[in-house]
Amino acid sequence: MLLKVKDLAQQLQIKPATLYAWVAQEKIPYLKIHGVIRFESESIKDWLNAFGVSKRTQRVVVGSRTGTEESVEALIARAQRGAYRTVESG
Repeated sequence: MLLKVKDLAQQLQIKPATLYAWVAQEKIPYLKIHGVIRFESESIKDWLNAFGVSKRTQRVVVGSRTGTEESVEALIARAQRGAYRTVESG
């Protein structure tokens, strides 16, 4: 299933401008079809899983040595910070 920028931005609880920035920086998997940006839902799931999202519980285990856990929302926020840090330092 292909997602529009607006739809994915809403799911990730971010601004569409953030998605456009991530696309320009190649931080997120996307397709460009006749100049229109779309996202494959499976590719986005895989991308999120690369950050440690558990499919079973939708929880993220961060610092497993300490046993701390982080929500999907916190994971998205961390991914956003990482993307913004790259822009600021690059």
